[in-house]
Formats: sequence, structure tokens, C-alpha cells
Amino acid sequence: MSAPKVLVVLTSHDKLGETGKPTGCGGVAPVDPSSIEAAKDDQVSQNFIKSESTKPLFEQTRPLSEFVGNPSAIAPYSAIFFPGGHGPMYDLATSPESQQLIREFWEAGKAVASVCHGPAALVNVKLSDGTHLLKGRKVTGFTNDEEEQVGLTKVVPFLLEDKLKEAIGSEGAFEKAEQAWGEKVVVDAGGRLITGQNPASAKAVGEALVKAVTAQK
Repeated sequence: MSAPKVLVVLTSHDKLGETGKPTGCGGVAPVDPSSIEAAKDDQVSQNFIKSESTKPLFEQTRPLSEFVGNPSAIAPYSAIFFPGGHGPMYDLATSPESQQLIREFWEAGKAVASVCHGPAALVNVKLSDGTHLLKGRKVTGFTNDEEEQVGLTKVVPFLLEDKLKEAIGSEGAFEKAEQAWGEKVVVDAGGRLITGQNPASAKAVGEALVKAVTAQK
């Protein structure tokens, strides 16, 4: 039996607003240098970014257009995952192709996962019946306090915590760690919706995602 596959969607945006600072993570996907620095002591992350066997995953990416509206293209995948870095705030949050692809994965019974600023890709997603993907859900993501602490509150196009709260509505819940930068992962919708708060939550998000896709087999 083949191992479950996860479609990882990377941002194409490479600048932080008007600051001139790089961000990001088809073609060569921009990688957020601050995320690399934050993970300098994480051996798993360092092995991934430096390995010649994994570099093609972010240096030879495929456009979303190859997957959108193409059931046979997404059939091999059990989940879709959106990593962090500020980039998704600028392109994936408002991308019609990204929104449609998320909807297609969700309505096919697959898992949807994201971490840090990755949940920005979910804030505008609506399902075929017109309801918001996140309405009434439990989620997390990069918090307002964390954005303030990195000095980018006035730079980003919106505050992710605020947008997520707007999307989930009064029946949902935005959850976060007791302290900024603490690990926090929220799993909802029977294990199919997985969100992580910040870089410290990445490993736990990965573990929750493995559990979700394994359960589909």
C-alpha cells in the first residue's frame, strides 16, 4: 500500500509590503529567511531545507492551475497543506484558484491543514453551498500579539487573528497558547481541519496531519 500524499501549496509572494524585506516560501518558490533563521536549531527543518532530495519540492513547483478543477490530479492526495511565512497573506488569501482548490479538497472528504500565517489561505474560502469553510469552526493562527512583537502589525494587509475570528463567526472559537510563541494546534471537523499557531507549532501540526491522512486509508 502506498503512503498517503499531501499537496503542499507555497506562496509566490516574495516581499513584505513596502519594507523591501523578503518573505515567502510555479518555479522556485520564495523561502522566508526569517523562518529559516527561526528554525536554525531544528534539525528536522534544517535537514529538509538543505537536502538535495527535498529541494525539488520547493525549487520545481507546479502551478495551481494544474490541479484546480481536475479531480484526477488531486485524487492521489489525502490532504492539502499551507505552510507559513507572511507570503500567504498577500497572494493565497485572495487567490480564486487557491480557494477553489481548498473547496475541492474539502468537499472530496480530504484534510485541510495550515500553520502560522498559512491559515490566511482559508479566510475567504466558501463551499459550494455558499457557507464559509471556517464558519463555526475551531481554529488558530499567528496571533495579533505575535505580529506586534515582530513589528509588522502596520505592514501586513490584515491581522490574521482578526480575519479568522471574522470567518468563524460567533459560533466558532479562535484558540491560542497561553503565551505568545507557545505551541498550539487545533484539530476540528473530525480531524479534517488542522491549524497551528506559529513556528513552534509546526511539528505538532505535522503529527496531526499524519494522523488525519492515515485515518483515511
